[in-house]
Amino acid sequence: MNRIFLSLGSNLGDRRKNLESAVILLEKQAGHIEARSVMYETQPWGFSSDISFYNQAVELYSSKDPSQLLKILHEIERECGRRHMSVRYAPRTVDLDILLFNHCIIRTPDLVLPHPTLHLRRFVLIPLAEIAPHVIHPVLLRSIERLLASCADKSAVNQQLP
Repeated sequence: MNRIFLSLGSNLGDRRKNLESAVILLEKQAGHIEARSVMYETQPWGFSSDISFYNQAVELYSSKDPSQLLKILHEIERECGRRHMSVRYAPRTVDLDILLFNHCIIRTPDLVLPHPTLHLRRFVLIPLAEIAPHVIHPVLLRSIERLLASCADKSAVNQQLP
């Protein structure tokens, strides 16, 4: 089984319901969710919007390989109402990103692992540190909690009620 960490985000519609729906679909289509963080309300990153995001991290165990999982994540995003656009940072119903896949380092046109900016984003690091503080980033060779402690991003990340 592969140990995978994902980041989930939503800032359109019922953000809480969108993330809950994505988690249900992940369990049906991708594997077993071992852990998930609480939801955090966060400022948009990379663009301006009046609507904040809800973000969450999950630990997934799956027999899928990285490319199979990526296809499943894109399908779940579509099922949850996401329409992929040419704009990189924009509002979305659901955004699912693979952060870490075992200790793999992958560089292809379709997939870069570990996620190339996970160490730069508090909205990713805070939920991830909640469920996996001691996991080591395979490129930076530092734990998630150490990456969070040294993260220069100062954007607001507020915990939501469970």
